[in-house]
Amino acid sequence: MSILKSKLTHPFCWLSCLILLLSACQSEETPAAKSKSINAEPVLTQAVRWQQQSVDITAVGTSRALKSVVLYPRISGIIDSINVQAGSKVTAGKTLVQLDSSEQSLLLKQAQITLDDAKRTYDRYHSAISSGGVTQSILDEANTELASAQVAQNRAKVLLDYHQIKAPFTGHLGITQLDPGAYIDTQTPIVSLDDRSALLIMFEVAEAYYPQIAVGQKIAVAPWQNASQIEQANVVDIDSRVDPQSRTFTVQAKLDNPLDKYRPGMSFKVMLSLIGGEYPLVPETALQWGGDGAYVWQIVDEHATRLPVVVVQRLKGEILVEGELPSGSIVVKEGIQRMREGKKITDVTAQVQQRLLGNE
Repeated sequence: MSILKSKLTHPFCWLSCLILLLSACQSEETPAAKSKSINAEPVLTQAVRWQQQSVDITAVGTSRALKSVVLYPRISGIIDSINVQAGSKVTAGKTLVQLDSSEQSLLLKQAQITLDDAKRTYDRYHSAISSGGVTQSILDEANTELASAQVAQNRAKVLLDYHQIKAPFTGHLGITQLDPGAYIDTQTPIVSLDDRSALLIMFEVAEAYYPQIAVGQKIAVAPWQNASQIEQANVVDIDSRVDPQSRTFTVQAKLDNPLDKYRPGMSFKVMLSLIGGEYPLVPETALQWGGDGAYVWQIVDEHATRLPVVVVQRLKGEILVEGELPSGSIVVKEGIQRMREGKKITDVTAQVQQRLLGNE
């Protein structure tokens, strides 16, 4: 029995095993049964089941900083001092450039003097109105003058504050070409500022997979020059429309960058595992090729029928195909070399499995 088992497990002995099995079965049959099964071909079969296609997509993503800005002055002026070092990290609110503000400081003092005078006048009139020394209209006019002086003083403060260019958020500075003494206006770029605590990676996906991408979904990304350094990113934005020219839509994923390893503008390899359509799954050994393409042998009423199929995806030991194979259909996986259209078959799958398990 052990010798029989070892032979049965050898891949080149399947047909011999089938013939031996068939002969053994026939030796116990009645003469009438023998006459009916003498022309039947012993084969191994497998039931077809349907499975969804797994699609691996690779895309090229371009990164940018979580927050990124190029700073411009809001007023014209001469640079008094500059505190910009390329690559350094600055906190929100830090003064990067100070413009000459001597004239604006004087204007603020003048506005403060006018405001103080208007306030004294209003207070004097307000005290006198109860005694009838001033009319209500004079008090109202004094109140208007006070309000106007307050606005002028606030405006002078804002303009003085414009002489300082500050970091709007915490981030890393770029390179500047400016020096103290340079004259700048509102069209002069001062320096770039990037928040690199995380990067946003933008990439394109075919429209067919729009329903399978969702905000919060995890995806794998890796620097294009080092594909083995795989990181996890999360989808944060999905474009609301499909590009009618490329038939793709834009997706944006967030990659945390706590160790500051990556830089804005780097290209990334984006890897997604998505699900395609559902197709019949057949054994790899069941697939045959002819002059008109691929086909399998389907068993219908104990007879072989040649069924054309289209290969969709190759898996480990199995193949997804496109063809008229409902779930539960029976196809031949061993013994296909002797198949022909309408050939009567004998399914010996159960018997072979029993013998391989050592059950007589």
